[in-house]
Amino acid sequence: MATVDLDITYKQHSSLQQSSGIQQLVLAHQAEITEINNVPCFFWGNLTDPLTSSKCLLTLSKVVRSSFGPIPPSLRDPIVSAGTDQIRFEGFSSCNGVYARLDLLEDAIDGEFLASGTTNVDFNEPMLNALNAVKKTEKMVLGVGSKDVSISTDKGTVKEKKVTLPPRWIKGLTSVQLYLAGMEEKFRLNKIQVIQLFQAIPKGNVKGEFYLIQRANRFVLSPIASKDAVRIGGIQRLRLLEGILPYIQQLIVYQETNGESCSFVADFGNMRLTLSLSPDSYRGFSGEGNVLENMIQAVPDEWVMAVNSLLKSNELFDPTMLSIEHDVDFASMDTLTGSLSSIGLLGYDLAQQQHYYRRLPFKMERILSLNPRLKNAKRLLSTEAIEFIKKSPDYIEARVEGTGVKHTVIIQGDQSRCTCNWFTNHQGKRGLCKHILAVKMAAQS
Repeated sequence: MATVDLDITYKQHSSLQQSSGIQQLVLAHQAEITEINNVPCFFWGNLTDPLTSSKCLLTLSKVVRSSFGPIPPSLRDPIVSAGTDQIRFEGFSSCNGVYARLDLLEDAIDGEFLASGTTNVDFNEPMLNALNAVKKTEKMVLGVGSKDVSISTDKGTVKEKKVTLPPRWIKGLTSVQLYLAGMEEKFRLNKIQVIQLFQAIPKGNVKGEFYLIQRANRFVLSPIASKDAVRIGGIQRLRLLEGILPYIQQLIVYQETNGESCSFVADFGNMRLTLSLSPDSYRGFSGEGNVLENMIQAVPDEWVMAVNSLLKSNELFDPTMLSIEHDVDFASMDTLTGSLSSIGLLGYDLAQQQHYYRRLPFKMERILSLNPRLKNAKRLLSTEAIEFIKKSPDYIEARVEGTGVKHTVIIQGDQSRCTCNWFTNHQGKRGLCKHILAVKMAAQS
């Protein structure tokens, strides 16, 4: 795993200022992309439901500041995408096992989009304390991007310090949407059912998985699997939503088709908060490696530039329409979709059941450098460590040099297996091993 950190120093500070009863929230931004930094402001306007918005932002911050694995809590900076009449806040827990996203829809905001873009934002204790004090009757103004130099509340001004964003935060963005895109809706819970469900969550740090099942008009948690049940690993992670329970209109539960990960979408009418859980507390989205196969074939720079000029942040990504409008064959568009997802340029909206475009606040080559299995596969390819035994369109058998041993790789249709320890331990559930990746790359070349 890469150990290099991405250090970011903000040139300006976020602020939450109160003047004549009006709260003005301005989120400072910083990116590796010069063009983004030259944009003084992406959005400026009112939040139509300041109380619910502040509770959701506090929940998102709670997710970002949490950790359910051996990695101590250290992250404090979710990212924000502004454009196409909505604003999305995204963040991961420090262990990368929990992903949260707040979607402020068109009816939740009343203002002007001055530019379209994505950047990471600065959250700090004084701002969170002020958000926690927001009342239903208050007016609140949100500005994304500012030249302000201080963080101000009614209690004073606080200077913001330098922050560090570790590579796993970036890798999480390139992985989680593949899980989301493979999910389907399982249950819908009303307000009463939501309260009943959270009252049934076991106290403390409970080990093992639980299963969400429906019995008549009630949803219960059971340690025993059954038909149509939703598996929830690390059940205590659901408690991250407790701060918004009184405001939820309905809770939609999704599960990945293989039953590994799940998502809970809290619907408030004019906004949605998505909480996605990795298969278990000790497994982070960033370490799964399911994106690696899509990264075998690099996306041509001109493709990315073309898409970037066509789409705005948060704009829905419709590959069929893009294929027809720009005369691109469907196979190439499928490759482009998978590749753009694997480098983090596409997110996935469960409610819309569609990808959306995200303009990243960091350079793409940084993402490509954070996948050691892919780099090791390329090294195997360059050292000619691969020997094909059989090679046909639907069956490949190869020998790959390992450390003091030769591994056998077999690829048959969509199935692949290897004799290495990685494949033996994970059986393909955490992405392809470097040997299978190398053989696939060699076969393509």
